[in-house]
Amino acid sequence: MSLLVTAPLYVVAENKLEGPAPDFTLKSHSGKNIKLSELRGDVVMINFWASWCGPCRQEMPLLDKINDRYKDLGFTLLGVNVEEEPDRARAMLKDIPVNFPILFDSQNKVSQQYNLIAMPSTVFVDRDGNIRYFHAGYLPGDEKQYEKFIKNLVRE
Repeated sequence: MSLLVTAPLYVVAENKLEGPAPDFTLKSHSGKNIKLSELRGDVVMINFWASWCGPCRQEMPLLDKINDRYKDLGFTLLGVNVEEEPDRARAMLKDIPVNFPILFDSQNKVSQQYNLIAMPSTVFVDRDGNIRYFHAGYLPGDEKQYEKFIKNLVRE
């Protein structure tokens, strides 16, 4: 499948991306600030989501399993909530708890940096801080593609 995204910092062709991942710092649900560039050296999966998004809710427990499976291999999963008011996200996390950091992009600055076209959207960043894969939306079974991307990047 060919996916085309117009973005100033990266090029998409056949789900593969090139270019540095835009850096950001966001506050997590634990109250800690997390800065993407401080995760350099890890493979990072950034999943943009919202509580009103049905596929996001469906995908969240699967992401938690992926996180548990790969976290000891130099892999970090960040969930970035894009809602202006994080209260709904916090309520959802009580129903669907996860073990990976949830960050709040309440002003949508990071979402704009990454030129999101769908919800959820998932970006895979290699150990050098470059965007390598992009996945828009979620359908059951997409998590297999996520794992393929992660395995490829962890092995590099």
